[in-house]
Amino acid sequence: MKAFYFITLFCLVLILAASEACGRKDSVTPGNEDGPPEPYNLELPPGIPAPAYDFSKNPLTKQGIALGRHLFYDPKLSRDSSISCGFCHQQFAAFGHYDHALAHGIEGRIGIRTVPTLFNLIWQKEFMWDGGVNNLEIQPLTPITDANEMGEDLVRLIQRLQGDAKYRKMFKAAFGSEEVTSQRLFRALTQFMAIMVSFQSKYDSVMRKAPGVAFTAEEQAGYTIFQQKCAACHKEPFFTDFTYRNNGLPYLPALNDVGRMKITNSTGDYLKFKVPSLRNVLKSSPYMHDGRYFDIYQVFALYDHGIAQSGTLDPLVKNGIRLPEQEQRALYMFLNTLTDPGFINNQSLSEILIE
Repeated sequence: MKAFYFITLFCLVLILAASEACGRKDSVTPGNEDGPPEPYNLELPPGIPAPAYDFSKNPLTKQGIALGRHLFYDPKLSRDSSISCGFCHQQFAAFGHYDHALAHGIEGRIGIRTVPTLFNLIWQKEFMWDGGVNNLEIQPLTPITDANEMGEDLVRLIQRLQGDAKYRKMFKAAFGSEEVTSQRLFRALTQFMAIMVSFQSKYDSVMRKAPGVAFTAEEQAGYTIFQQKCAACHKEPFFTDFTYRNNGLPYLPALNDVGRMKITNSTGDYLKFKVPSLRNVLKSSPYMHDGRYFDIYQVFALYDHGIAQSGTLDPLVKNGIRLPEQEQRALYMFLNTLTDPGFINNQSLSEILIE
């Protein structure tokens, strides 16, 4: 009898555990597809500024996020059905791209910049390395239509999705009718990207004074170095100030990338690129706008002794940033505390099977 009771209790525990796990994994899975969209509550950490993105015209719903997730990982969004958004934006690399220096797309084509990471996007007002897009909802238009990335015509894409019975059903669940429009397409993708929030690193736990969590002596030393030598551009809590700067990276004639000047046509913006966030930085190599460095110590070396002088060089790095070997190691250990395992392993953001 005792054995029977133990087995029964054990099975019940397993069932409850499996149920809880499924709940976490399917937290953005829609429920009743025939009813109105179900609101999704995006929990944000305390003390963080309000998002810049205006949710009033595109409120988060479980069905909208589920549609956006499906679209994000569907290669049908590219001209030859070979490249999805998730193909380049890999979750384990903080939705950057680990194994290629430059973005690559259909037919083996190569771009001129590395794939940027995707997280905390709702706090940004401008996107891309040069700030050429100023609204999160239209950001996906660039990679979808870029000849070196997904290379698709928007009208043709809308027609393809409209002809897909499964997508018609998902668009109806998310927006109330089966009509597929570019606005609905981009708003669904935006809803999915909006929940890519990363504020659960060890650093965050230390800042929140979580019980039992503290920097090691070396991490604390690295934090001090960071505050003294890096924080002017990589400001907490986002670890970027969202500005555009020439950080002294030597110009590559082969790419002929002039940076933000391409957008503003101002020579004052020559070789200026957006300051990237350092959150998840040790998971998101390669580094710099052209992906030339695959090791963070190469970045340290640039600032220590590799700065290229030019007319638009940022004054903060004009004389380099001295980083002796011991400081580099401590800085590395601190940067490691910016890794957010919960974000990188969040099953609600992971690839799903596309039929």
